[in-house]
Amino acid sequence: MHRGGYIYIMTNLHRNVLYIGVTSDLKKRVEEHRNHIYKNSFTDRYNLVYLIYYEGFNNIKEAIERETQVKNWSRKKKEAIINIKNPEKLDLYDEIMNDVFRLL
Repeated sequence: MHRGGYIYIMTNLHRNVLYIGVTSDLKKRVEEHRNHIYKNSFTDRYNLVYLIYYEGFNNIKEAIERETQVKNWSRKKKEAIINIKNPEKLDLYDEIMNDVFRLL
């Protein structure tokens, strides 16, 4: 796992809502989303519990810069990066929990 930071994209069952976040601890953060730790947050309200994309960075500053960049993209461009790495929009939870990271 990267020590610096990650950007990640969470979605709901129907894959029609996207949330882009940044964290230094991807496993912990995804667990928080899945367990609805932050009540009434955007991810809680829209049940965004499926991790469909992530990128690792050497430091958190790079991750924050990338998060800002991706958040400003159109929905179409966000879908394009997801489709390159995860065209079926599968939940990548097991992948990160087992430390079987693909190069994204």
